[in-house]
Amino acid sequence: FMNRDDILAKTRTVIFDCFPDMAGMELREDTVINTDTAIDSMGFTLIICRIEAKFGIKIPDRQWQKLYTVGDVVDAIEHRLQ
Repeated sequence: FMNRDDILAKTRTVIFDCFPDMAGMELREDTVINTDTAIDSMGFTLIICRIEAKFGIKIPDRQWQKLYTVGDVVDAIEHRLQ
């Protein structure tokens, strides 16, 4: 069983793998993905696809538009892993 900190750490790793120029940036749970970072909708799609592969889950497309912060993404992953 993965705890929330583990999920957050893996999520950060996925984001930094997709966007190496962001390495070192502080990504907190309240970081808003599209405004606090330079990630656009295509980049976000890449991140979600990589997260689904890394965690072995599927986040429904209709839920993607409700994921605004890093914490929202962690919530979605945590919900799917239960």
